[in-house]
Amino acid sequence: MLSPHEFATLMLVSTAPDQIDLDREELDILMERQLVELEQLASGLPRPRLTVDGRAVLQAVARLH
Repeated sequence: MLSPHEFATLMLVSTAPDQIDLDREELDILMERQLVELEQLASGLPRPRLTVDGRAVLQAVARLH
């Protein structure tokens, strides 16, 4: 079960990955749960992105509404 902060971070990764502080504890937890991973941009900077499982979580929640 995700905490509200973890779920909000998952949504931010989906909609605004460039605006997330990579030092957020919630981001570490989402990466441990393999819902988010870091991709390396051409500039060399890391950016979070959803994994297949992360997208599935958001899609499952969307179906509940």
